[in-house]
Amino acid sequence: MAEVNLNINGKNYGIACDDGQEGRVIEVGQYVDSCAKDISSAGAASNENHLLVLTALVLADQIKELRDNMQHGGQMPAQTVYAGLKPEEERTIVQSIENLAGRIESVASRLAKAA
Repeated sequence: MAEVNLNINGKNYGIACDDGQEGRVIEVGQYVDSCAKDISSAGAASNENHLLVLTALVLADQIKELRDNMQHGGQMPAQTVYAGLKPEEERTIVQSIENLAGRIESVASRLAKAA
């Protein structure tokens, strides 16, 4: 089991992952960080917990939209096709984001209980 350190909105998180998945987890973590920063800079979150919940919701919405498109025979978004991702790579990314979203929700819940 490997561990990577992710910086999400200025805070460090140690995340365990399977050996060999470090690069993928870091890449997905950077995507989560970018999303959190966008929400934060828009002033949409009232505190850190709210920010993490909003970030999880935005990411879950993106995942759901991709799944809905795939289930209804829709085309993959142009940017994904342009990036050259294969469907199995897309599923791996979606799975990683879902995993991280679950962890973010867990951290947000623990932070809310501690506050």
